[in-house]
Amino acid sequence: MKKNFLTAAAITVIAFFVATTIAQAADVNFSGQVRTRWESNGQSGGGAFNDASDNDDFIATRVRLNANVNVNDSTSAFIQMQSNRTWGNNNGTAGTLANNAGSGNSSFSPSDADASVGLHQAYFTLKNFATLPVDLQMGRQEVVLDGHRLFGNTGWTTGAQTHDAIRLTHAHDNMALVYAYVLGNEGDRTNDPGDLNDTDVHLVYGSLQGILGGTLSVTFAGVVDGCGVTATATCSLQANDIYTIGFRQAGQLFGIDYRGEYYHQWGDARADATRNAANLNHTALATQASIDRDAYMFGLRIGKKFNNVMMKPSLTFWYDQLSGTDDSDVNGNEWGGFNTLFDTGHKFYGHMDLFLDGGSGGGGTQGLGLVDMAIKGSIQPMAGWTVKAAFHWFETEVDPNSNATARGPQIAAGVDEDLGTELDLALVHKYNANTVISAGYSVFNGEQLFNLQRQTTEDADWAYVSFDVKF
Repeated sequence: MKKNFLTAAAITVIAFFVATTIAQAADVNFSGQVRTRWESNGQSGGGAFNDASDNDDFIATRVRLNANVNVNDSTSAFIQMQSNRTWGNNNGTAGTLANNAGSGNSSFSPSDADASVGLHQAYFTLKNFATLPVDLQMGRQEVVLDGHRLFGNTGWTTGAQTHDAIRLTHAHDNMALVYAYVLGNEGDRTNDPGDLNDTDVHLVYGSLQGILGGTLSVTFAGVVDGCGVTATATCSLQANDIYTIGFRQAGQLFGIDYRGEYYHQWGDARADATRNAANLNHTALATQASIDRDAYMFGLRIGKKFNNVMMKPSLTFWYDQLSGTDDSDVNGNEWGGFNTLFDTGHKFYGHMDLFLDGGSGGGGTQGLGLVDMAIKGSIQPMAGWTVKAAFHWFETEVDPNSNATARGPQIAAGVDEDLGTELDLALVHKYNANTVISAGYSVFNGEQLFNLQRQTTEDADWAYVSFDVKF
């Protein structure tokens, strides 16, 4: 028995040193994140305001462990494990994790069956793939372009957004070209043998630096969704193809920071129209005719940061416009709502996330589009501290008063396009090189159109405190 013990110990030692040698040869670097955030939310799970009662308070934590592996000069890999938890346990029968119920492992339950850890990213990179000046990146990965306008990682949310994708990148001097294929949805082999319910995304992107003091980028994205699986599980006249093309120019001229962008969309929008059938009466819904998509969005931003002034103040003026569906669209079997694709809307349309789907319909503006006018500012009262403020004026792009069909049955004549205003305040403190502590408060005051669309008469507020530790 002593001999067996010594043999097992020897094998263990050898395995340890072999594993260490392999890790050293592969150049493995570990990093990670623990982010815990308390929130007080004045909205109920369905999006309606519940200001008449107390806010819903909850605490959520994101834990990430990253392994960055440099295998050799041409091959690398990145693996990111992630666990998302809402503190406590759901003791009721109606609550779910999706609407901020507890994750199921409270102080009163064991963690034996804890399966909260998942794979957030896992991809490999081959440099100069097939001896071409192109890098291949394949696997589960984040796709972030141009400040998160159309493709972002929604990093504010606890889970964040990744894609199963193949990405080819060519970079040379001041230019870059990207092609990416994303398999957005894969139907099962039994019920979808012909891949009719699959959703494919094709992305072509190019950027050129040094233009007007900044970078010019051009994007084409095609979301091929012939069955509209985003709206219904059946494949019956539910196409939701979205083709988007546009450009973005951002930089600095004469000390002024600026951004301008424009995107146009076309395709078949039967799924979007069907999803909003309660508000819109498209004549093509009862036939096999398609509903053409014809939408646009543009955004402008002008700002200035005064680095040579006490507290380094900054001031930014902001305007975004997303098209909506009006009566002429309905009568002509068209859909005019702009789809923001995979954007990080939290960065653009107010911190309370009331209008994330813009003109696409749903809980945003019910297909009437969105206009967001904002003034944003910041100061740094002392080293490591930043105070931010933003004030948004929201309205629909389509005037409901003059579009009796598009405005939907809940909206009477005489209601104008004003949705409401939102004030966002934030305090950010860099506690040390690895830790950021932040807090924020927001309040939204709804106008008549918003109250009728959401079936509420209340305003709402929202607050958070976040600790973000990276290592």
